[in-house]
Amino acid sequence: MPHHDVTRAERITRHRHNGLVVWLTGLSGSGKSTLARRLERLLFDQGLLVVVLDGDIVRNGLSANLGFSPTDRSEQVRRVAEVARLFGDSGFIVIVALISPFAEDRARARQIVGRGDRLDFVEVYLDAGVEVCEQRDAKGLYRKARLGQIADFTGVSATYEAPTHPDLLLCTGSQTVEESLRLLHERVSQMALGNA
Repeated sequence: MPHHDVTRAERITRHRHNGLVVWLTGLSGSGKSTLARRLERLLFDQGLLVVVLDGDIVRNGLSANLGFSPTDRSEQVRRVAEVARLFGDSGFIVIVALISPFAEDRARARQIVGRGDRLDFVEVYLDAGVEVCEQRDAKGLYRKARLGQIADFTGVSATYEAPTHPDLLLCTGSQTVEESLRLLHERVSQMALGNA
């Protein structure tokens, strides 16, 4: 594997923070995109290098050829993890907002991100029950899934394997966005600025 002439340590010194990958996982409607965008704004306003990889947006380009079968979902996670690693190695704080329903795929994402020079990977589980997510569903996806109009819909006709030991648990079904954001921001700031 080719090495960069610019080292990770040099990037940390230049940017005054560590690169890391913050992987938000949870059901559709659990708050991943909302928290990702809000966290991005906070970190950007602090002067930190930050980028969001949102599953819905990635599917419009990088993963436009993938569907929602278990095999395609696994490939989506792999692709996003590879891109996240590239950004993280370049010194960015990468916020991934991706359902990523299978524990095995999330473990593989952690392994991909951690290749070579160790890059911090933070798995954040947004815990909100199907009932809560369904109430928040402005696009009507849950309704369509229940009517059989959407196949392989996570939480309805496809499995979601909740993390058993996430690095951070956010109970987004009961917490306000502000409460969840505060906890997430504290954890990410601590990791990004801790050894920089």
